[in-house]
Amino acid sequence: MSTFQKEFDVIVVGSGPGGASVARGLSKNGKKVLILEMGDYEPTKGTFRQMLSRGWVPVTKMPLTTGGKPIVRAITTGGTTNFYSACAYEPPFGMLKKYGIDITQEIADLRDELPIDVISDELMNPAASLFMKSARELGYDCRKLDKLIYQDKCKRNCQFCTYGCPNDAKWNARYFVDEAVENGAQIINHAKVRKVITENGVAIGVEYKRRGKTHRTYAEKIVIGAGGIGSPGILKKSGIKGVGSDFCTDPLMLVMGKVEGLEGTGRAVPMMTGFRLEEEGIMFSDLHIPQILKVLFDVHAFNFGEVTDYSDVIPIMVKIRDDLSGKIINNGLVSKKLSKEDKQKLALGETIARNILVNAGAKKTYSSRIMAAHPGATVKIGEHLDKNLKTRFDNLYVCDCSAFPEPMGIPPTLTILGLGTRLAAHLLGNEPAATNH
Repeated sequence: MSTFQKEFDVIVVGSGPGGASVARGLSKNGKKVLILEMGDYEPTKGTFRQMLSRGWVPVTKMPLTTGGKPIVRAITTGGTTNFYSACAYEPPFGMLKKYGIDITQEIADLRDELPIDVISDELMNPAASLFMKSARELGYDCRKLDKLIYQDKCKRNCQFCTYGCPNDAKWNARYFVDEAVENGAQIINHAKVRKVITENGVAIGVEYKRRGKTHRTYAEKIVIGAGGIGSPGILKKSGIKGVGSDFCTDPLMLVMGKVEGLEGTGRAVPMMTGFRLEEEGIMFSDLHIPQILKVLFDVHAFNFGEVTDYSDVIPIMVKIRDDLSGKIINNGLVSKKLSKEDKQKLALGETIARNILVNAGAKKTYSSRIMAAHPGATVKIGEHLDKNLKTRFDNLYVCDCSAFPEPMGIPPTLTILGLGTRLAAHLLGNEPAATNH
C-alpha cells in the first residue's frame, strides 16, 4: 500500500468533454475531485486573437503532421468544444457494443438534459438551405443536424462559433466544469501533466509542472482526458508502451462555390445541415467560418483570386473516416500520411461536393487544402483499455477521443460525453467491475 497521503478521491487530467463529464458526475456525488488543465479558464471573448492563443499556434498548441497538415484542437478549459461546431451526432452504438460498451441510456439521459435540437428556421442560413436543397435534388439524404446550442441565446448573422461563442449560446464542456467546481471540485489551470505516478502496478498520483515548478499530487484514482494526442503522451512517460500508434485524424477539406446574389452567407452556425455516406466513410455539411479564417484557408491553398469572396459563398465540408496508421512523435509533431484509400475518399467527396455546388448555381468552385480534426484511437479500447476504460495499471483510466477502438469519421462530442458519464458511474460503483487484461 502506498505511503503517500491521498489528497483527492480522483484526479482528472484535462477538461474536455471526457474529463468534464467524469468530474461533474463524481463531484455531484460527493467525491473530492481535482481537475488539472493545461490551458486557461478565462472568459471566452469570441475574438480571433483569443482563438489563436488557445489553439492555432503551430507545434506548441496546434499539432502538425509530418506533411504539414494542421490538426485542430484547443488548449483551454473545456478543450476543443470551445471551437467545435456544436454537433450532437449520434454515437456508433453498434460498434461500441462489440467491445462490451453500452451507452444508450447515458445518451438518452444527456439528450433530455442538454440543449440538443436541430437549428430553428429563424436561425437557418441561405447557404445551408441551398446546400441542403441541392444535395436532396441529387438524391442525398441531407437534413438538419442536431446541435448543442441554447438557441434563445444564439444570434442570427453571427460568425463567432469558431472563435468561441461570447454569448454562451453554444454548449461546451465548460458548463460541466463549472458545475463540478460548484459541487466542490478544485481546478488548477496552466498545469502541464508530465506523467502518472505508479507504485507496484497501481496509479497513485500525477506529476505536473506549473509556472516552472514541478508538483506531485495523489489520489485514489486517476482519469486521463488530455485528448487524442495529449493522453498517449502522458501514458508513454508513465510506462505504458504501444500507445500513440495506428490512429485516426478525420481528414477534411472545404469545397466552396460562389453563387451570385446569395447574400448573407458565411455568418452562421457551422454544420447546420449535412449527410453521410456510411459505406464510403464520407461526411458532408455546410461549414460556415469567419471571414478571416476563410482568407487564411484561401491563401494557404493559393486561391488568391477567391480571397475577397465571402458573402455569396457556399462552403461544404468534406470529411472522411480515415485508415488507422501513423505515430505520435511528440505533442507538436505527428507522423501520419493519407493512405491510397483515404485519398480516393477525399477525391470522391470533393467531386460530390462540387456537383452539389454546381447544381446549386455556383459558376466557380474551389477547394482548401487538407487539414484534420478529432485525433483518436491512440489508446484503444480492446488493446490498451478494458471495457471500463481502465489501463493495465489499476486505478488509471482514460476518457477522451484516444479511447475509441476504431475510426468513426463523425463529430465525437456526444459519444465522449456518454463514455464519461458511464465512467463516472463505474467509479462510483454503479457499473459491473472491469475485466482484467
